[in-house]
Amino acid sequence: MAPIDFSDFLRSAEMRKEAWRRRFAMEETFASVKPNAGHIAVADLVRRGLVTHVITQNIDNLHQDSSVPATQIIELHGNTRYAKCLACGRRMDLEPIRTHFEMHGEAPDCPDCGGLMKTATISFGQAMPELEMGRATEATLACDLFLVLGSSLVVYPAAGFPVMAKRNRAKLVIVNREATEQDEIADLALHSEIGAALRGAVDLLVP
Repeated sequence: MAPIDFSDFLRSAEMRKEAWRRRFAMEETFASVKPNAGHIAVADLVRRGLVTHVITQNIDNLHQDSSVPATQIIELHGNTRYAKCLACGRRMDLEPIRTHFEMHGEAPDCPDCGGLMKTATISFGQAMPELEMGRATEATLACDLFLVLGSSLVVYPAAGFPVMAKRNRAKLVIVNREATEQDEIADLALHSEIGAALRGAVDLLVP
């Protein structure tokens, strides 16, 4: 299905209905997915104090589900497991929104300010979140090792963070099944499955 542009979501009640219809049609899938070996390995590195932040483009909440503290996760593209008001930013669980949608054919307005509720993801045409971009920049400039896991590094501005880290004299390691355009600047590039490569590395660490 063609993505729904943010401007269309704002402009059209029908587009808002379609966006919510699509989201709830995927609820069973989102509810059934579990963290994989890669998520667990990242969580292990965080638990050991070796990883300070997880900057992610994923929207599935699986880093939180793998026990990475929410304060150490930076979600550049948001999170599909809850909604936020576009006007005041109030967070809202999806279940009452789904109940209202099934009864009335549309999502409810924000109970605080009457604004539009939307899944807390970044849509095409929607501005990147300033707070999360700022946090990601700070974390990137503070790191001595930037580890890229499972990214083709073609989607900007997220793909700019490894370059930023490298220019700030951090080491850069890329683990991805296919080659990326940034392999040539990396200190190490592994064309491998994330889970196997990262689990092997973590197992070599002193407990």
